[in-house]
Amino acid sequence: MAVDQVFEALASRPRREILAYLSAQELTAGDIASRFDMTAPAISRHLSILEAAGLVSSERRGQYVFYRLNKDSLVNTLTGFAFEICPTAGPLKRESRKLARKGGA
Repeated sequence: MAVDQVFEALASRPRREILAYLSAQELTAGDIASRFDMTAPAISRHLSILEAAGLVSSERRGQYVFYRLNKDSLVNTLTGFAFEICPTAGPLKRESRKLARKGGA
């Protein structure tokens, strides 16, 4: 999963809204489509982009596909991005690696 893919997926308001809708429970594509004023193919495209970015995962159960939010993936991507742009992150990451090699604080 590339960071660029995640931010490209998050750049779309409908995709951010879909992520918010999935934040508390897993839902079928039909459940998601019923909440938004979009065609089923449009919802499917958005879900496919979110899945390719690693932000949601899907599981087929019978005739339905259930989607769920990958919370760890989103948090890790955003945290990694914040570390890259934060001016103090580099020294803190080096300090953390040094502590880990020593076996803790």
